[in-house]
Amino acid sequence: MQHRALIVGISGVIGSALAERLLEDGWQVYGISRGRTPVAEGSISLIADLASEPSVRSALQGLQVDRVFFAAWARQANEQENIRVNGAMVRNVLHTLGGTLAHGHAALVTGLKHYLGPFDAYGTGAVPPTPFREEQGRQPVDNFYYAQEDELFAAAKQFDFSWSVHRPHTIIGYAIGNAMNMGVTLAVYATLCKHTGRPFVFPGSAMQWHGLTDMTDARLLARHLEWAATRPGGQNEDFNVVNGDVFRWQWMWSQLADYFGIEAAPFPDSPQPLEHHMQDAATQWKAIAARHSLREADVDKLASWWHTDADLGRPMEVMTNMSKSRKAGFLDYQDTRDAFIDLFELLKAQRIIPA
Repeated sequence: MQHRALIVGISGVIGSALAERLLEDGWQVYGISRGRTPVAEGSISLIADLASEPSVRSALQGLQVDRVFFAAWARQANEQENIRVNGAMVRNVLHTLGGTLAHGHAALVTGLKHYLGPFDAYGTGAVPPTPFREEQGRQPVDNFYYAQEDELFAAAKQFDFSWSVHRPHTIIGYAIGNAMNMGVTLAVYATLCKHTGRPFVFPGSAMQWHGLTDMTDARLLARHLEWAATRPGGQNEDFNVVNGDVFRWQWMWSQLADYFGIEAAPFPDSPQPLEHHMQDAATQWKAIAARHSLREADVDKLASWWHTDADLGRPMEVMTNMSKSRKAGFLDYQDTRDAFIDLFELLKAQRIIPA
């Protein structure tokens, strides 16, 4: 039987990787998004305001799918608004599909802020010890991830479908205009350093520089989502999902510098957040884009300085345990250095950064 999937947020870094994976495996793929960026060739694009129930109902009217994947969120001014808007996005889709999803599956992608707390209260509570394990549960703070989970659980019970929750670490993948994209941000930063003589300084904390960490390749996450949606071991469970290796940024930073042919600057005496230090990047990037005939001259559509600062500026160790997935049957692995290099090569091929 050919599976029919709806990807919520199909044009993002997760959704685009998932669409390519499912299409390659013969799925019929529909994608719902705001319609601002292209979707994977072969998928069917649906446009809606996910926070508006009438808009979602209009876009999904008559749609028959057996799998739904949530890979989208909308950043709001505070966590209460995040809860209201992002919880509604899940509810609007699942209640619109309703009984048509019976005996199917819905997968929700959240992240490690499940353990760390949301941006409003980031790491201020009693962060559980690393590596994070699924059984450590929720933090005693408001968190839109929990609201999304609750909407998923309630709809699964009401409409009789299975569910899975996926918690990646920082994602490496290809997407333009994505608000949470460290890989593209670091590629833009390294390119600016190479072409302007700016030192390639690690912008984050001493803990991140010296401590162990891990990351998630969007392609591995796509395989994890497909696995959970089609295997009994993945049903009605929550999972961490990372590449399977660990590293220290003091090593990885030099690897990134070597790739771009620049020198990694010594670790600074204090954090050097990109959002503060890259205020002249827009003019510099426009000149680089013109000189090399790049596709995108607006650096703000490529780099998410604030999100990379948040990830690299963490004052605590952040890494996860994958035992639950391994025991359930998911054994895939991705080398993180290779994930960065694969992305950089694709960015060159797509004329996003200079070759």
